[in-house]
Amino acid sequence: MKLCFFDSGIGGLDLLYTCACLMPYADMVYFADNGNVPYGSLTEEKIRLLTLDVFEKIAEEKPSAAVIACNTVTAVCAEELRKTFPFRIYGIQPAVKPAAKICGRCLVLATPRTAASLPLLRLVESYGRGVTHVLPCEGLASYIEENIFNLNRSEVEKLLPDFRADGVVLGCTHYAFVKQWIAEKYGCAVFDGAAATAANVCRNTAAEYPFSPYSGKITFKGGDVDRNERVFGLLKSKNN
Repeated sequence: MKLCFFDSGIGGLDLLYTCACLMPYADMVYFADNGNVPYGSLTEEKIRLLTLDVFEKIAEEKPSAAVIACNTVTAVCAEELRKTFPFRIYGIQPAVKPAAKICGRCLVLATPRTAASLPLLRLVESYGRGVTHVLPCEGLASYIEENIFNLNRSEVEKLLPDFRADGVVLGCTHYAFVKQWIAEKYGCAVFDGAAATAANVCRNTAAEYPFSPYSGKITFKGGDVDRNERVFGLLKSKNN
């Protein structure tokens, strides 16, 4: 089984790591486009053009499935990609439903493009119980991408909106790198969609490909390969 992952930069590495832990037998290829990160600050047309270009390269890998490890790309392009390419494509969504189910007033933090996207607004309308609010975090994803090896808590907090929340939902995979600081700022539980997405990918691909001739190799392509490999190595060492 071969799975391909795509995020604009380092944000999707946490999802890659989670999937690798669940499916150590699968080969995985991580595609990134660090030069244009964050996608959440681009126009929808630019996001589509960049994403389609990457997915043409993903198609050359002949994957069993592909995983969009970016909330913005999922919101803007997922349906179009599924109509264009023959392999199964999974997306990631903010964990609005589980957060609203157990918390009171919820806050969804997202990039400007994701915050304004129709799929997220529909998700909040369907499962937010009328007490879930979406606020954009201009500059946070860029800061994390650019400073991943030297993150500063006070700089991160400057980019977070003031809000009283009983639960916070991460609407960008980059934000997972500062999840603990977000939890401490708002004094509540923080939810992201990585675990649920990984479980869904594992469940479905295991059913479709019960026997795998692959060896669990992880390869990085596109963007700043060395940087992405280093960050992935940090995730592995932190969790082992």
